[in-house]
Amino acid sequence: MSPLRVVGIDFSHMHMGDNLRLVANHPGCKLVGVCDGSVENMQLAIGEHSLASDQVFTEVDACLEATQPDLAILCPPTGLHADVACQVLRRGVHVMLEKPFAASLAEADRMIEAATSSGKLLAINWPMMWMPAHRMTKRLIDAGTIGDVIEVHYYGGNRGPLFHTAHKHEATAEEVAHQKPKSWFYQRAHGGGSMLDYLGYGVTFGSWYNGGQFPLAVTSVVDQPAGPAAELEVDEHSITVVRYATGLSKFETRWGTFTDPWTNQPQPKCGFNIVGTQGTIASYDYESHLTVQTHKYPAGTQIAAERLAFPQDGPIACLVDCLENGKTPEGPLSPSVSRLGQTIIDAAVRSAAERCTVAVAEPSP
Repeated sequence: MSPLRVVGIDFSHMHMGDNLRLVANHPGCKLVGVCDGSVENMQLAIGEHSLASDQVFTEVDACLEATQPDLAILCPPTGLHADVACQVLRRGVHVMLEKPFAASLAEADRMIEAATSSGKLLAINWPMMWMPAHRMTKRLIDAGTIGDVIEVHYYGGNRGPLFHTAHKHEATAEEVAHQKPKSWFYQRAHGGGSMLDYLGYGVTFGSWYNGGQFPLAVTSVVDQPAGPAAELEVDEHSITVVRYATGLSKFETRWGTFTDPWTNQPQPKCGFNIVGTQGTIASYDYESHLTVQTHKYPAGTQIAAERLAFPQDGPIACLVDCLENGKTPEGPLSPSVSRLGQTIIDAAVRSAAERCTVAVAEPSP
């Protein structure tokens, strides 16, 4: 097959650089253009991939018309996910949307409808999907190692989204303080806040791990700090409790961990603790093993996380495989699993705003 023609649209999220690098290194892909409202935001990518001036755009429709891509990678602010994704899907282009799924369930459904109407693939890239320990966790659950999942406990976050820019370049505390008032990450209208940034990881993977259980009720609280942080429009810390028929699960998000988990795991560690009827699994971000408790090993035993094999070792390889072989994205990549996670996020946002527990009604079949 001819290489898939790929474009990168909107560089608001720093993960765009990582994704374009995967495109450039995949023999089945060709990067044919980039697009953002600001050329300055694209300068690193333009230089790294030696893009010509006629491959650089500031308007989405112009980019799509000129490059005729097969696949678009989208990294806009969360509040613009639906607008940009629907615009691209309706032009007949497959979409890989960088996490989270959406700012609301209604916007998630807009994207699902656009993908269905166009017959094009819509995948949500959760970078955690490419961590071997978390994938191994799912395999052990499916194998019945810990019985039925009855609790999922998640802690996720980092020092803050402005401490690390493209290529994981580290900013200083002074630079972060200067950028906060201008960054979409800290603007409610654009889908900012630690809850929308990280709760999606926890509840989407949690839904995958617990077999797609539907929540009965959600209770969520967010921080209300004093001092300069009180002027922020969005949360930097949230705790969400989800009640299922099997019991309670807890999901915590934090901008402001002591260290970033990809350099040194903070305490609490970022990752998952899964409780089943016959055992438990501890699976932490970026670690090479899991710790599993069972009746046979009540003190716990470490299990090496199996290395992910091509094409299941990264988002671009996985999606190329799907497109070339008529497959649909599975697990958290799929709109269906991410939609269940979005259902919980919507209830959590409402719960935090109204300061009450929110009942969740399961949709009709």
